[in-house]
Amino acid sequence: MGLKLIKNGTIVTASDMYKADILIEGEQVALIGTNLTYDNAEIIDAEGYYVMPGGVDPHTHLEMPFGGTVSKDDFETGTIAAAFGGTTTLIDFCITRKGESLQNPIREWHAKSKDKAVIDYSFHLMIGEINDEVMKELPVILKEEGITSFKVFMAYKDVFQADDGTLFQTLQTAKELGALVMVHAENGDVIDYLVNEALSAGNTAPIYHALTRPPEAEGEATARAAELTGLAGSQLYVVHVSCEESASKIKEAREKGYDVWGETCPQYLVLDQDKLDLPDFEGAKYVWSPPLREKWNQDKLWSALKNGSLQTIGSDQCSFDFDGQKTLGEGDFSKIPNGGPMIEDRFSILFSEGVKKGRISINQFVDMISTRSAKLFGMYPKKGTIAVGSDADIVLFDPVKERTISVDTHHMAVDYSAFEGMQVTGEPVTVLSRGEFVIKDQQFVGTLGAGQYIKRARYGERLVNQADRIALK
Repeated sequence: MGLKLIKNGTIVTASDMYKADILIEGEQVALIGTNLTYDNAEIIDAEGYYVMPGGVDPHTHLEMPFGGTVSKDDFETGTIAAAFGGTTTLIDFCITRKGESLQNPIREWHAKSKDKAVIDYSFHLMIGEINDEVMKELPVILKEEGITSFKVFMAYKDVFQADDGTLFQTLQTAKELGALVMVHAENGDVIDYLVNEALSAGNTAPIYHALTRPPEAEGEATARAAELTGLAGSQLYVVHVSCEESASKIKEAREKGYDVWGETCPQYLVLDQDKLDLPDFEGAKYVWSPPLREKWNQDKLWSALKNGSLQTIGSDQCSFDFDGQKTLGEGDFSKIPNGGPMIEDRFSILFSEGVKKGRISINQFVDMISTRSAKLFGMYPKKGTIAVGSDADIVLFDPVKERTISVDTHHMAVDYSAFEGMQVTGEPVTVLSRGEFVIKDQQFVGTLGAGQYIKRARYGERLVNQADRIALK
């Protein structure tokens, strides 16, 4: 691995924006300065481009079993699509089964990713039950695997859902171990009742997926998880916030001093509930949980990102083909596999709809798309920024290029685009992962299996400055 020199670009981080050159030596950033010259370095001309840290996607489900099928994109197609979209690190979820060792799904996910991933990756671990065996395994897993985030589902009754006792004990254990607890916050018991009620009344169309998962069920669960976090003196990360009811509860919890963080996703910022009411079962393409909400929620989510009460953008990538997978739910919306294809367009949508439209600053953009997740999940400053000693995970981003999102041009394996026909401004052009090209001039040049598994630091260890400490309050 030789020297590479990025010249003439505008470096953008979560805190700065300036013109400078970047010398890459091996896998890391070796030097940042002006008018750098090295005779034996490969020159990468970044004139007219923003030079940004590679995106960190904290929320993906690749090759995930769900609803009698398996999500379409695996660690090959999923990471290639992520790289085209400017993401250089992702964190996927190991799904556990009650009564089994936690080591089993971890081994499964290592096998799924081996020799496939083209970018770096790590794992979260689902916690579905707490018992003596689980309590023995968690410290070992944290130490040996570097898995420092645990996911608890408050929904999907009789599938993934854990009870409040399990959530509370997970929070207590996470406090002791230095891990971050993630929750899917919806009231699964209430939703289960509403789903059965709708089906009994003959209401089977995709729109009833949204109508039986009302925003109140998300807000209530978010508030409950936050209060349990406060009681445990622990730390919480609420995934895929979709509505004002949930965003406001996170804001209230943070104002109380609870260590609570919130993530939203591109789909909730630009799509709305009407998509589920499309004719000819097309609404099934937009079935995921929490569901899309009424359009007015979008402004509330953008405001929450702007004011800092939501902090990160995950994709919640979990793609299923329309034909043959989503159509499993024809005649019964509850059998539609939940999830959508999001991993490739996270970067462009947030830039186009956020920065270009003045909803967030460009530094906030970098923080949301990369830096904050790297800090929360124990990878900063190796990931999430451009600094001497950091991994050379770098995106050359064209801020004026316009394109139309379409299934015809995306790189995911799935047979539709959730954002079909959407016009966006801004696109990753060249992407490097640890100093090696993955995407070069919008062409894939990476290597299957080049992505490395990342063992992560404990929660809080990479929140390295006073501003981060203040943000915890």
